[in-house]
Amino acid sequence: MNIGDIQFSDFPLFLAPMEDVTDPAFRLLCKRFGADMVYTEFVSSDALIRNVKRTEQKLILNDEERPVAIQLYGKDAETMAEAARIAESANPDIIDINFGCPVKKVAGKGAGAGLLKDIPKMLEVTKAVVGAVKKPVTVKTRLGWDDNSKIIVDLAEMLQDCGISALTIHGRTRAQMYTGEADWSLIGEVKNNTRMHIPIIGNGDVTSPQRAKECFEKYGVDAIMIGRAAFGHAWIFEEIKHFLLNNTLLDAKGFDWEKSLLKEHILCNIEWIGDERKGIVHSRRHLAASPTFKGIPDFKKTRIAMLRAETCDELFDIIDNIQRP
Repeated sequence: MNIGDIQFSDFPLFLAPMEDVTDPAFRLLCKRFGADMVYTEFVSSDALIRNVKRTEQKLILNDEERPVAIQLYGKDAETMAEAARIAESANPDIIDINFGCPVKKVAGKGAGAGLLKDIPKMLEVTKAVVGAVKKPVTVKTRLGWDDNSKIIVDLAEMLQDCGISALTIHGRTRAQMYTGEADWSLIGEVKNNTRMHIPIIGNGDVTSPQRAKECFEKYGVDAIMIGRAAFGHAWIFEEIKHFLLNNTLLDAKGFDWEKSLLKEHILCNIEWIGDERKGIVHSRRHLAASPTFKGIPDFKKTRIAMLRAETCDELFDIIDNIQRP
């Protein structure tokens, strides 16, 4: 599979763009374990053209994480085009447009998945971004706004006609947010549409090697994007790759190894943010979601203690003393 001039090996696995998650430290960690491409956090086009420092920091990329995409969101074509030119100056491999974020502060203001209610404007924004940059432009979106408007099959063709180089589809509507099950049947329908010639990337509920294999084989997608299943579990990419290539599950890493990697990730976050407490707070989502501690009896009290810790000494002492029965 190719996106522009970027060539990927068989069964590519991408790390989904996620706000407050896909920072440089986590992207590099996922690359280490086999992610074929990673994405920045969402970058607001409005904030970028206003030179907001926190937003500009999201454009900082490392050569070690390539290929890497910068993902932009916004609702105004001219603003998005200007933001794309600024993002391109950071030298990403791809510019991605977010037409899928369902949260109220984005979609409720007419950006992200909000543009699923205004397809002409979505297409206007897409054409403007494609025309503004030389890098490949891709799009990430959802099946539609709600169950009564699952328009993705027709929408995919329209987006392709705008000149995008690949399309990622999350198998839910905006109304579903992140609830219910992702519907991959429509993703497969887009992929099997003979009029489509750009790569189709599937996203939603890929939480195991077995499910990844099923999605490649049953729906024929060109790549799979992993989102929430990577929280506290960066090695999921290695697990899936091994299963796809060998049809056997990778041997478990071991409890102590997993704890050690979580601590390494926390230290990387602290170094990246430059503040011990803020780095720990930033890591809490991974601590809370990590499969490392799942299944341990009566763990609630320990989990609360972990999520309240504010120093490395305190947090690492808690982690080091956790034992599996």
